[in-house]
Amino acid sequence: MIKEALQYLIGLGTQETVYENGQTFSNQPLTLLRQPTPAALTVRSLSGFVDYLKSDYDQPGALMVHVESPTKVTAFSGFNNDQARKTYIEAEALLPTIRFGQWTEVEEFNIQLQSLFHPNDTRADLLKVVGNIKEEAVQSLGDDGVSQQVTAKTGIATVATVPVPNPAVLMPYRTFIEVQQPQSLFVFRMKTGPYAALFEADGGAWKVEAMDTIRAYLLNALEEEIKDGKIVLIA
Repeated sequence: MIKEALQYLIGLGTQETVYENGQTFSNQPLTLLRQPTPAALTVRSLSGFVDYLKSDYDQPGALMVHVESPTKVTAFSGFNNDQARKTYIEAEALLPTIRFGQWTEVEEFNIQLQSLFHPNDTRADLLKVVGNIKEEAVQSLGDDGVSQQVTAKTGIATVATVPVPNPAVLMPYRTFIEVQQPQSLFVFRMKTGPYAALFEADGGAWKVEAMDTIRAYLLNALEEEIKDGKIVLIA
């Protein structure tokens, strides 16, 4: 018993290959040995991503640039002999956290509108509503699920019914700061508290628009490299 076990262990260290009918067989499992691959460089802006590609710092040859999402772009090589790709650099947008679909006190909601959304006319209208809302209650007059009205101060002593803009076309910061933020539709609602909330209402179409905008930015910034065949861009 001990003799057979020792012979088995010795056999594990003996690698043999046999060629039969045009195929190669081995008496032991084969493991592919790869050289250690450095981790990809991570940057937080498209400009830094472009600067790296233009510098030829690592001299990688032809690269594929992939716009993976509104917040991530990567550059990688073709398949190596071991059928692996090497990712040289990736850009990940550094963005604030915006709470959609959550009820928020109007003071905090006001601050979020001013700090986390690109200015436009709808944002200005919403700021007028939440900045002047009466604290006691929110009136829902003739609320049919789409249009809604709230009580807001229109002067020092007077109070009037103010329509809430719906749908709200807004531009939150959701992609790289170097490109234009995509517009998308939101349902704006208020309730007693007072609280306010924004609910996404475009089915994610803004993501496609953002990726197209990033692609256009990279096409312009890397025009020469793309013409020379050094870079292939996909989105």
